[in-house]
Amino acid sequence: MISQLPKWVEFGAFFLALIAGCVNAIGLLGFEHQSVSHLSGTATLLGTELPSFSLQKVFHLLGILLSFLSGACLAGFLLHGSTLKLGRHYDTALLIESILLFLSAWLLVSGSFYGHFLASAACGLQNALATTYSGAIVRTTHVTGIFTDLGIMLGSKFRGQALDKRKAKLFLFIVVGFILGGTAGALLYAQLSFQALYFPAGICLIMAAIYRVYVQGYI
Repeated sequence: MISQLPKWVEFGAFFLALIAGCVNAIGLLGFEHQSVSHLSGTATLLGTELPSFSLQKVFHLLGILLSFLSGACLAGFLLHGSTLKLGRHYDTALLIESILLFLSAWLLVSGSFYGHFLASAACGLQNALATTYSGAIVRTTHVTGIFTDLGIMLGSKFRGQALDKRKAKLFLFIVVGFILGGTAGALLYAQLSFQALYFPAGICLIMAAIYRVYVQGYI
């Protein structure tokens, strides 16, 4: 339940959404307008490309889908349980996400489209990380579900039910973080091209270090 999560979860969710929004903006601007932080559009594009028998495009889109899946699979292997618990390998997951984004930037700067796959894997890892620590309540790499849940909550409020203010606050943190991440990604890409991915990679690294220090203070 949202009410049972520690108070700092809102800030963690904000920065995770900021990372995803930044990566997705860079993807939309630099990966031939290809999103990597969520898969609905990618799956649709794959379906539209199948009749054309364009093997290169199909391989590229399928690679992004499978990379996202692989990242989520890695999170499932590292993290056990569906509730937040200090001592679990969240820092390891964030460190791996950071490495994936750094490698993605290096490959893309070198002209290799395999960097798209690593960026997608990083997003899959993060999305599964957030889902795991929040008990499948929060996903930070896309906001469709967040807006849906907010709409349901507002509709229930208009019907006379009490509004879960903690939950609404958490969702707003994610929406604002994702939008600001998109702004940061656009500004950074205009100046640095694919090296802009170093920014979200660095935030992942900092979050991993903060979590490790925080855990050590309580163990």
